[in-house]
Amino acid sequence: MSGAVLVAVAAAIGNLLQGWDNATIAGAVLYIKKEFKLESEPTIEGLIVAMSLIGATCITTCSGGISDCLGRRPMLIISSVLYFLSGLVMLWSPNVYILLLARLLDGFGVGLAVTLVPVYISETAPPEIRGLLNTLPQFNGSIGMFLSYCMVFGMSLMTLPNWRLMLGVLSIPSLIYFALTVFFLPESPRWLVSKGRMTEAKKVLQRLRGREDVAGEMALLVEGLGVGGETSIEEYIIGPANEDILDHDISDDKDRIKLYGPEEGLSWVARPVNGQSTLGIVSRYGSMASQSALSLVDPLVTLFGSVHEKLPETGSMRSTLFPHFGSMFSMAGNQARNEEWDEESVVREGEDYQSDGAAGDSDDNLQSPLISRQTTSMEKDMVPTAHGSLTNLRHGSLMQANAGEQVGSMGIGGGWQLAWKWSEKEGQDGKKEGGFKRIYLHQEGIPGSRRGSVVSLPGADAPADGEYVQAAALVSQPALYSKELMKQHPVGPAMVHPAETAKGPSWNDLFEPGVKHALVVGVGIQILQQFSGINGVLYYTPQILEQAGVGVLLSNLGISSSSASLLISGITTLLMLPSIAVAMRLMDVAGRRSLLLTTLPVLIISLLILVIGSVVKMGNVVHAAISTVSVVLYFCFFVMGFGPIPNILCAEIFPTRVRGICIAICALTFWICDIIVTYSLPVLLKSVGLAGVFGMYAVVCVISWVFVFLKVPETKGMPLEVITEFFSVGAKQVAAAKNN
Repeated sequence: MSGAVLVAVAAAIGNLLQGWDNATIAGAVLYIKKEFKLESEPTIEGLIVAMSLIGATCITTCSGGISDCLGRRPMLIISSVLYFLSGLVMLWSPNVYILLLARLLDGFGVGLAVTLVPVYISETAPPEIRGLLNTLPQFNGSIGMFLSYCMVFGMSLMTLPNWRLMLGVLSIPSLIYFALTVFFLPESPRWLVSKGRMTEAKKVLQRLRGREDVAGEMALLVEGLGVGGETSIEEYIIGPANEDILDHDISDDKDRIKLYGPEEGLSWVARPVNGQSTLGIVSRYGSMASQSALSLVDPLVTLFGSVHEKLPETGSMRSTLFPHFGSMFSMAGNQARNEEWDEESVVREGEDYQSDGAAGDSDDNLQSPLISRQTTSMEKDMVPTAHGSLTNLRHGSLMQANAGEQVGSMGIGGGWQLAWKWSEKEGQDGKKEGGFKRIYLHQEGIPGSRRGSVVSLPGADAPADGEYVQAAALVSQPALYSKELMKQHPVGPAMVHPAETAKGPSWNDLFEPGVKHALVVGVGIQILQQFSGINGVLYYTPQILEQAGVGVLLSNLGISSSSASLLISGITTLLMLPSIAVAMRLMDVAGRRSLLLTTLPVLIISLLILVIGSVVKMGNVVHAAISTVSVVLYFCFFVMGFGPIPNILCAEIFPTRVRGICIAICALTFWICDIIVTYSLPVLLKSVGLAGVFGMYAVVCVISWVFVFLKVPETKGMPLEVITEFFSVGAKQVAAAKNN
C-alpha cells in the first residue's frame, strides 16, 4: 500500500510543475512585455501566455493513443524531458519567437502530465484510496503555484527582476521529475497486462501492494481487457458446506455452485436466488423508494447507488465473503509457493493441456493456465493426489465435486470478489457443452431475519460459527474466453493466452454502449467544469482583494503594485491547500458524487452574492468584505469538488483497452473549453458586464448540479474493472428502456 502512495506522489510532481509554470508566466509576463516593448502588441503578449495552452491542446489529441501503444511511464518521461528543455530555452530566449517556441514545448509537457498522471495513478492505486491519491495532482498543482508565486514575488522586490531566471528555474524541478520517472516509477500494471507482459505486471503489483500474493488482482487485470460483452446481474446465497452436504446433496441439486478453498476439507456452497437481489431489483425497476419521482435519473446512477447504499461500506483486499479463502492459485498447506499461473519460467503441469498462446508472442513462455484447471465430464472420476501440491489444489479441492459448476474466488479490493463458474449443459446434439463465466461478487446488507438458518439451503444446517450471506453478482464471459477453442472441446476452460488479447485500441470499441455512456459523463463534466466560472473568479480576485484594502496595506509597506498582485495571488493559492487536504480525506469516504452535490450549491451561492454585490450599491467596506468572503468560499469549495473530481472520474470509468483514447478525448475537451472561456471572458465583460458574467457562471453551476444528480454515478471504493462492467450493464438497460 505504501508503494502505491509513494508512486502516486512521485507521478503527481508533473502537476506540480504545471502549477509552477502557470504561476510563473503570470508574473514574468509583466517584465517580458517591458523588455520586448509589447505594450502596443497585446496579441503577442497574449500568445506568450496562451502558447502553453495551444501546445497542451495539440499534444492531447495524440497522447491517449500513443500511451496505449507505448505505455504510461514513457509518456511521463517524455513530459519531464519537455519540461526540462522548455526551461532551458526560456532561460536563453534571445527574442520573442524563441520564447514562443519554448512556451510551446512547455505546453507539450503540461498536456502529457495533465492527461496521463490521473490515468497512471488510477491504474496503480488500490480501490480503497484511489480517490485520495488521485486528488494529489490538484494538491501538488496548488503547491507548485504557491511556491512559484513566492519565488516570483521575491524576485520582483529586486532592483532589476530577471524574467528569464524566473522561467528557467523550471528546469531544476523537472530534472528531479525526470529522475523519478526513469528510476522510481514502474509501468502501469494494467497496461503491462494489456500487452501480455504478465511477469512484469506481477512484480509491479507486488511492489505496489507490498505483498507477494497478488494473484487475485492479476486475474482481475486480465478480466479488464474485455470491452463490451453480455453482462447479467444475479443473486447468490453463499455459505459453508459440511461433509454430509458435500457427499450427498450437492450433486443432486443442479442449481448449486460449489466453492472450494485451497485447504483440504474446506468448501462452500452457493445457490442462485431469483428475484431477491436488491441490486437486481434496482437494475430492473430503478429506485424502489421513489421510482416515479426520480424517473429522470439515469438507471446507471441508481445501479451504482444501490451498491453503496445496500452493501457493506468497508472492504479490503481480503475476502469478505470467503474469509478463510486464500488465493485459488496458492499452494495448499504450509508449503512455499513455487508455481504461479503468471510465471513465464515455470513448466505447465499436465502434458495434455497445451498453452493457447502463440510460441512467438511476447512472454511466450507463459506456462500455466489463467486459473486452476476445471473439471469437465471427462474428469469426473479423477482421484485426488497427495495433499500439499499444486496438483492437489487442482484435482483435489477444485475437482472433488460431482456437480456441474465450480468456482474459484479471490478478493480484488473494495470488498469485491472475483470468481469463475464452470457449468455444463447438453447441446442440441446431445453432447455436453461447457460454459465458462466470470463473476464479480459483493455481499449485500440484508436484514438479520434472512440470515443463518432462514436462508439455509435444503438439507444444510446453519453453521455454528458463521452465517450464510447474500451476494450480488455481475456475471459475464471472461476476457480470455474463446468460442473457437470451445469448438475443439478442450479439457478445461476454453481460454486463450493473455498475450492474444493484447490488441491495440480500436475506434470501434468507442461505440460500445458502456463506453459511449462513459464518454457522455466524462466529456459532459469536463465542459461544465470549465464553464463554471473558475477562470472568471481568478481574473477578478486581485481586483476584489484590492478593494478590500489589501493593496493599500501593501503599498504602505513599500511593496509595488506588481509585487502586491503577485503576493495576493500567492495568498489566494495558499487558501486552497487546506480545502484540497479536506477533499483528499473525504474523496473515498463521502465519495465523488456526494462531494459534487454538496459543494456545487456553495459555488452557486457565492456567484450569486458576487452578482448582487455588482448590481446593488453598498458601502465600499461592506462590498469588499462580502466579495472577499464569496471569492474565498468559491475557491475553497471548488478545489474540494469540481476542481479534482472530473479528472478523477474520467480516469476511472473507461475500460483498460480504450482508456488512453477516451481520457485524451476528455482532456482535449478540457483544453478547448479552457481556451474558449479564457478568451471569451474579456469580450463578455465588455458586453454583459461583471454581473452578467457571474450570473452566467451561476446558471452553469445549476446545470452542473442537475447533470451530476441525473448522470454521474458514485465510484468510490470500486475496482476499475467493476466500474466499467457497471457502465456496460447500465447502458444496455437504458437502451432497453428506450426500445420499450
